[in-house]
Amino acid sequence: MKKVLFALIAVFALSSTYAQTLEELKAEQAPKKDSIAAIQARVDALQSKIDALPGWKKGAFGTIGANLSGFSNWYAQGTPNNASGNIGVTINGFANLKQEKFFWRNAANVNLGWVKFDDKDDSTDDDSFKEATDVFTISSLYGRNLTKTMAISALGEYRTTILNNFNDPGYLDLGIGATWTPIQDLVVVIHPLNYNFVFADNDAVFDSSFGAKIVADYTRKIGKVNFKSNFSTFQSYKDGDLSNWTWINSFGYTIWNGIGLGFEFGLRDNKQEALNYELTRADGDTNATFDSIDNELQTYWLFGLNYAF
Repeated sequence: MKKVLFALIAVFALSSTYAQTLEELKAEQAPKKDSIAAIQARVDALQSKIDALPGWKKGAFGTIGANLSGFSNWYAQGTPNNASGNIGVTINGFANLKQEKFFWRNAANVNLGWVKFDDKDDSTDDDSFKEATDVFTISSLYGRNLTKTMAISALGEYRTTILNNFNDPGYLDLGIGATWTPIQDLVVVIHPLNYNFVFADNDAVFDSSFGAKIVADYTRKIGKVNFKSNFSTFQSYKDGDLSNWTWINSFGYTIWNGIGLGFEFGLRDNKQEALNYELTRADGDTNATFDSIDNELQTYWLFGLNYAF
């Protein structure tokens, strides 16, 4: 009985000592966390001042997503012998020049993806990787400052695919107007004089026209987080069916040595592309028109490893 009592007292004493030590360590840790947060705030403030200085600012971050698998005699599924894969790569880069009287902003977004599903029991099955995601956009914006937040500007923006159907369609926007920079990382472009050149084999669907170009871009790095959101729209003066918009959002979180996690998703509305797809797909409606097609929202997303340059 004495031995049991002694053991209980020892366990209680040990638990009390552990609890006391844990509380002491937590109490010692708390002010250090506050100090780290204060230091990071000062570092971020200094970085903001550095970013505001004249000169070139360059950077890039990207995401790689990959999923490869293989099955052999896995009878529970419909295709017991197969090899499949999904690979995606996205890159966001920029090179911006800021001077007292003018600025020049250049950006690129590339998102490429491949998929594969090889049924090893089907000798006619295609065992190669096929193009899945294909997005390519570059832009260049030049502006002469009128005030600290307003400038007259000229923009060139080109969008297409590069893995498949390069420049079919391809879109080139050239226009002039005004650029508003209400805060350091936000750029809003409003160009009422813009021509949207459309390059495509199917001239009956794709058509160039005059219109208004509006772009809103927010790019920022906060500590370990890279963030970019770009919204670009063209509103045709000729016909609303020739208008389009694209919104792409990219996130990157650095964990170690520039490596981390990344996520990107994009949205697009383009009635010309929707009609062209309906007319050219194997079981499509060959009599489809802008009024008859169901112009559904276009989307894509990619999640995977991220690297910040």
